[in-house]
Amino acid sequence: MFNTILVALDSPEISERVMQALKSFQLDAVDKVVLTHVISTNETGEEQPADRPYSDPQVGLFRHIEEELQTYQASLPCDSSLEIVTGDPAEEIVRVANIYKADLILIGSRGLTGVTRILQRSVSSQVVSDASCSVMVVR
Repeated sequence: MFNTILVALDSPEISERVMQALKSFQLDAVDKVVLTHVISTNETGEEQPADRPYSDPQVGLFRHIEEELQTYQASLPCDSSLEIVTGDPAEEIVRVANIYKADLILIGSRGLTGVTRILQRSVSSQVVSDASCSVMVVR
């Protein structure tokens, strides 16, 4: 049913829930899983052009995220790849999904409601509205 699944991972507690949901799929029938993490410009405190190497403060953050993603990747029974990008999380998730022609985006939710959801911008809501493929939001 799904040939390519993009899995958007964030904080460890949300990532664990998302990975558990991913494992409920029949992964041996999936062609590719793309594990991705977006380093928000809020996390780095600076705007970083995508075509430039990471500056020194970001190297440690990048390596930590890469190690976490590699741990998740090692548990997958299918072809997979890692994508770590910098920018607006919702925009970058949709962009990477389009690049890989994903059939499904699997993303976690922080459980924001009401005014908090509006003020803090729900990434999952924005991905649901902007994505050109199916999106599964894990609570």
